This record gives sequence, C-alpha cells and structure tokens, in this order.
Amino acid sequence: MRIAVIRKGHFNAAHRLHVRSWSEEKNQEVFGKCSNTHFHGHNYEFEVKLIGETDPETGMLINLKDLKDIIREHIEDYFDHRNLNVEIKEFEHIPPTTENLCYIIHQRLSRVLDEKYDIHIRLSETPRNFAEYPA
Repeated sequence: MRIAVIRKGHFNAAHRLHVRSWSEEKNQEVFGKCSNTHFHGHNYEFEVKLIGETDPETGMLINLKDLKDIIREHIEDYFDHRNLNVEIKEFEHIPPTTENLCYIIHQRLSRVLDEKYDIHIRLSETPRNFAEYPA
C-alpha cells in the first residue's frame, strides 16, 4: 500500500536577507526590513512528508519514533537558536530565504533517510508565508 506520513517540527532562528555582492541600498530596496544588519528571528514550523510503500509485516511506512529522532538530530538541533547567516555553512554563499531553507532541510534529510521514500518539505516562516520542496 502506498501511503504518506507527516511529522511536524519547529525551530527558532535568526537571519538577515541580503546578497553580499550588492550595496546596502540595493539590499534594502529588495529585502526591506528583512535586510536589517542586526538580524531578525522567526519561529519556523515545518512538515516532513514521507511517501512510500508500507512494510507488509509492521504495517508502517516508517517508525514515527525513528523519524522524530532523525528530524530532531538533523534539523531541529542543527538550526534551533542559530543565526542562519553566521552559523550555518549552507548559507555561506546564499541568502537564508524560506525557499533556500526549505530546500536545505530537504537535502539534509535526503542524506539520512532511505532512498525508498519520496520526501516533501513544507516550511512556514510566518503564519502566512510558506515554501514547499519539491513543488
């Protein structure tokens, strides 16, 4: 049986949206107050959706405790209470937008979860702003 399971998670992190090669004026024009040089924070909420075939013996797609532990170790502990621009190597050369963060979460989980799963990530930066990968 092909099915999907979803696990929610969250973390808090600070960031600044800016492109290093641009002037401060251009960054302000494009990113507005999100380009504040003193950073700002979000309470990120996300969903990890795994799609695949259930195990005929257990009836499970994945043990949800295992998924919870993977998410905690590879996402929540990695990003929580961090400055994304300064402390997260993936943002050394790209802005920590919701879109880029969503993609990076997907990439980090893809490295540790079995290839048999289709992985979908939905990340909310605010109650009104979301990104999904893959789209």
